[in-house]
Amino acid sequence: MLLDTASLYFRAYYGVPESITAPDGTPVNAVRGLLDFIARLVTDRSPTHLVACWDDDWRPAFRVEAIPTYKAHRVVEESGTDPDNDVEEIPDTLAPQVPIIVDVLAALGVARIGSPGFEADDVIGTLTARSSGPVDVVTGDRDLFQLVDDSRPVVVLYTARGVGRRELVDEAWVSEKYGIPGRSYADFATLRGDPSDGLPGVPGIGEKTASTLISTYGSLDAVRTAAQDASSDLKPGVRARLLGATDYLDVAGDVVRVAHDAPIPLIDTSMPTAPADDATLEHLAQRWGLGSSIKRVIDAFASTD
Repeated sequence: MLLDTASLYFRAYYGVPESITAPDGTPVNAVRGLLDFIARLVTDRSPTHLVACWDDDWRPAFRVEAIPTYKAHRVVEESGTDPDNDVEEIPDTLAPQVPIIVDVLAALGVARIGSPGFEADDVIGTLTARSSGPVDVVTGDRDLFQLVDDSRPVVVLYTARGVGRRELVDEAWVSEKYGIPGRSYADFATLRGDPSDGLPGVPGIGEKTASTLISTYGSLDAVRTAAQDASSDLKPGVRARLLGATDYLDVAGDVVRVAHDAPIPLIDTSMPTAPADDATLEHLAQRWGLGSSIKRVIDAFASTD
């Protein structure tokens, strides 16, 4: 089970009231919500391995160099224009909770893995590629639909409506939702674009046209080949839009597709059956008022033993 951790703690932050605080009044709604999410997911799915995948770089330079608008709308204005110095805009009451999450995960013994210069999505893509068995990817973002693969299987537990109402996304789900082959989401998303990530897509080609193109030709490469072939049956307007977006399409694939070879450490990702550091965990539970949420996680861990 690979957790898109930031996606989950942002969802927890907005889904759990800020009135949930530590004894000193510090909001811990994101911490409590994330722990409760983990407890429920582990209980429901009984994974053999668990990784909290981390954004060591939420806006990697290689993606910004290819498409400067990539996540640009999320950059704090004062952070400047150098992607190496970009700071993500995070609510003031969420930012102090992230170090607490780091400490609690370490004390629980949950593997937390990031990769310098890469996003959590890339860590998830790399660990998925390395895995020889079934994989559950837990996220509220659509980007990772590109990893679904019924043959292994790799599924996405999509939490956009909440962890309790998550959808199990496989190839059939992607085909039903978007009208494309189940493993073609990255090509489809490249054409369509994604405003939430600052990806423009091909001007004039929306979701319906992108779906038709990918389902007809099978891949983005095949669509581009058809656009360059004057004898193909592409409509003139669509051909013109595709050819007009050549510069974008030359680089967008490397931005949209998650990495499968990010440099990440080889560490034990086995599902914990007991906390790694009881004393530290007890201290954190008392300091931040996390006792009941931590107990639920520990109980979930024990149930998988």
